[in-house]
Amino acid sequence: MTSPSDPTVLWRMSRGRSTAHATIFPGDGQSTVTWFFDGVMDRAENYETLDLALARADQIRGILLKDGWKEA
Repeated sequence: MTSPSDPTVLWRMSRGRSTAHATIFPGDGQSTVTWFFDGVMDRAENYETLDLALARADQIRGILLKDGWKEA
């Protein structure tokens, strides 16, 4: 059974043998987005709204696409 506050992988990408993904942790009052590269958390950021967290994750996804990463 899932809950609206369960963490969710937003996207997965790869470049060569490297992998990346973003995960969102929705919450009351703030949401957290995290980025992982090759299974290691690179960064975690907290936002006041879910929309801001999703926009930031999409921004990072766009940067990776421009840098040669592909949707996995």
